[in-house]
Amino acid sequence: MIYELRIYTIHPGRIDAIRKRFSDHTLGIFARLGMQVCDFWEDLEEQPKLYYTMKYESMEERTRQWEVFSQDKEWNEVKQKSEEDGKIVASVEQIFMKRAEYFVI
Repeated sequence: MIYELRIYTIHPGRIDAIRKRFSDHTLGIFARLGMQVCDFWEDLEEQPKLYYTMKYESMEERTRQWEVFSQDKEWNEVKQKSEEDGKIVASVEQIFMKRAEYFVI
C-alpha cells in the first residue's frame, strides 16, 4: 500500500472556489472513479493551502487512476467552469509514503 500527500497552494482570493469545487464535485468524482481519499485538511494558520492523503495499491494503480481522472468528462467540465474567474491552484506538491513497518494502529 502506498499513500500520497497532496499539498495545494491556492491563488490569493480563490480559497472559497477550491473549497466549493472539492465539496460539490471533486470528492464525488474521486469516489465514482474508485479513488480513495484518506483524510483532508485546511491550513490551521489560514494560509491558502489544502492538504489531503490518498491511498493506492501500487504506483501503477495511482498512475492509472489519475490518468482516468484527468480525462473524465465531468471533471473537465467542472474544472473549466470553476476557473472562469481565473486559475484556482497555484501549485501542487506530491509526497509519496509507505507506512512504517514498526507502527501498529
